[in-house]
Amino acid sequence: MLGDLINLGDTLIKRIFPDPEQQAKAQSELRQMEQNGELAQLNARYSAIVAEAQSKDKWTSRARPMFLYVMYAVILLVMLGSVVGVWWPVQMKQVADNLKLMFGAIPEPLWVLFGTGYLGYSASRSYDKKQQTKAGL
Repeated sequence: MLGDLINLGDTLIKRIFPDPEQQAKAQSELRQMEQNGELAQLNARYSAIVAEAQSKDKWTSRARPMFLYVMYAVILLVMLGSVVGVWWPVQMKQVADNLKLMFGAIPEPLWVLFGTGYLGYSASRSYDKKQQTKAGL
């Protein structure tokens, strides 16, 4: 797997740095990271994530998407509540004020975590699907 990371790093370097001199410098730094053991640490982290995703335990393998499903449910409930407000506008005004207070109480780092998790999960799923397509699975 470490070899895969090196190959991925080399591919990214070639795409990011069009100048051969910059490519050589970046590849030299990549090799230095490899020697320092930094890539081994990254590899260990990646292996843990892959092991979690491939776990047969539903709670372990579904933990990240479950967070997204909870956020989807919250958004859906807010949308449904706005429709119900047509019949009970006074009560819905109170509900809207309460929701504004409650959503305002959620710390910004949690929203950042949600956005990061959403983008990371989406990107990794897309990458996995592309790899499966290439492999003919």
